[in-house]
Parts: sequence; structure tokens; C-alpha cells
Amino acid sequence: MTHTPTLRHDWHIDEVLALFDWPFNDLIYQAQGVHRQHFNANQVQLSTLLNIKSGACSEDCAYCSQSARFKTQLAVEPLMALDEVLAAAKQAQAHGSQRLCMGAAWRQPNKAQDFIKILKMVKEVKALGLETCLTLGMLTEQQVAQLQAVGLDYYNHNLDTSENFYPHIISTRQYQDRLDTLARLQHSDIKVCSGGIIGMGESISDRAQLLLTLANLPKHPESVPINQWVKVDGTPLATELADQPPLDGFDMVRCIAVARILMPASYVRLSAGRSEMSQEIQALCFLAGANAIFYGEKLLTTINPSESQDQQLLAKLGINAGHLPPL
Repeated sequence: MTHTPTLRHDWHIDEVLALFDWPFNDLIYQAQGVHRQHFNANQVQLSTLLNIKSGACSEDCAYCSQSARFKTQLAVEPLMALDEVLAAAKQAQAHGSQRLCMGAAWRQPNKAQDFIKILKMVKEVKALGLETCLTLGMLTEQQVAQLQAVGLDYYNHNLDTSENFYPHIISTRQYQDRLDTLARLQHSDIKVCSGGIIGMGESISDRAQLLLTLANLPKHPESVPINQWVKVDGTPLATELADQPPLDGFDMVRCIAVARILMPASYVRLSAGRSEMSQEIQALCFLAGANAIFYGEKLLTTINPSESQDQQLLAKLGINAGHLPPL
């Protein structure tokens, strides 16, 4: 019988930095071995991300097109109507998606009438047979309890980066605010989706600290999205990093591999930035332990590979993604 390693919550930064410094082949070999002890190595989970409310956010996240503080090309849109959400959910399901992730550009949901609409969306989408996920910003204990009561499956709340680098990216909230929301969620039955973004000018140490923070939570997030920063004109990061070369694809692969080793039983989601990755780099990410992707041509406000492109790639690799329509 294959030995399954105990999940650890006591990683030290020196151990994580050592993983980032391993020879590439050794790191991938270790990550693939860990992956196979917990998952089918030739299967991925598909989620569709739907922007249910666009723009006019009060936060100042330096990478984000939805901040009211920046002049981007994004059109401000109010909260979607229930019938529009259900139509999008049915389309995603027909195309092979297993989960609908609904995102609203808020610091936190403050209007009671909007939150009631959100609760209704969760119930109705679940009734279709889809898993549900929300990302609405910070939550109170009462809001977590209400979401649990309607059966929400997942809540996404990314840490984005390390605590040290965080003030360089966001000034309108504290890192502890994020951790507090994660703690409220982890005291409920709602599964946590939490990861970060690489390529924003952070150091390898920052990437290691981000993954360390996630791995040393009382429970590992059930889903860990690893995003590659996507340049959005009009945002401060786009100006600051205008002359920075694109992220080296091997940096993404290494980050996926380290996340897999630190959080063996979590789904590691290859997320934003895939449209700028070659098929070969994406394949290496799957080899390194990624076993979930966002599926569909848009991720909130940024582009994503088309469904047909993803179907072709998964078919080339012999990776099963559930009930996909024929090519």
C-alpha cells in the first residue's frame, strides 16, 4: 500500500525556500509523487467564473480593473438578475463545467437586499446540479452563517501575496482582514478557495511566504488558485511594471509544484494568465500537480483560453475533465 504523507501545518520558511531552490526535475518528481498519492493524476476539475457585478469597487488593489479609483476600460454593471445568472449557469453546465463561481466587485457585501439576491442565486444554481462558489470580498460571521444555510459549497478569498508585500499591492485593507474572513469560513461547513498571484514584482521569498501562510492555516484550503498577473491598462501595476518582461513559465510551474507538496490534498487550480502560457507550460503545470482550471473564455474581466482550445489540450494529454462535449 502506498504511504500517504500526513498533512502538515507547521512548515518553516526555510523548508519552503529550499523547495523553490530544488533542481527542476527533482521538484517535479516529488510533486507528481505527492499528487498521485491523493488524486487521479489524469483528471482535472472544471469551474466557470461568472462576473455577476462589475466595477465601482472601493478597494485599490493595484492589479485590478474593477477599482473605482483607476481609469480602465471596464464598464460598470449592477448585480445581475437571477434569470441571467441561471442562463449562464446552464450554458456552463452544458459545456462541461462542474462548478459555477460567481464574483462581485465589492469590498464586502453591505446591502441587505443584494445579499438576499446572492443567497437566492446560490440556491437556484445548486438546484441545477452544479457546485457553487462565491467571491464577494470580506464576510461577517452572520453572512458566513447565511451562506452556509443555503448550501454554498466554496468561498473564494485570495491572500494575493505575502504579508510583507501586501501593502505594496493594497492599502485599503489589512492582511489580517483577509485572514479573519478565512477563519470565519473555516469554522463553517463552507470549503475555502484561497491562493494568490505571481508576477507582480514580488520576490521568490514572497511567493514562499504566501504558500507557507496557506499551508499553515488550521485547515488547508480545499482549493488553491495560482494566478499569473495579467496586465490591465489603467491600473497602477500596469504602469509600474510596463518594462518588466513576461513571467517566466517555469516560475509558474515551480509555484504549482511547491503548492502541491505543501498542500497534498488540496485542489491546485491553474488560474488567470493561461491565455499567455504555451500548451507546453500548461502541461508542465499539470505534471507539477495542478488539477483544476477555470473553463470558459473570460475570467471576470480578463481573457481565458477558449473551451475548444482547452478540450484539445486535455485530449492531447489524455486528461479526463468529466462530461465534456465532443470535440
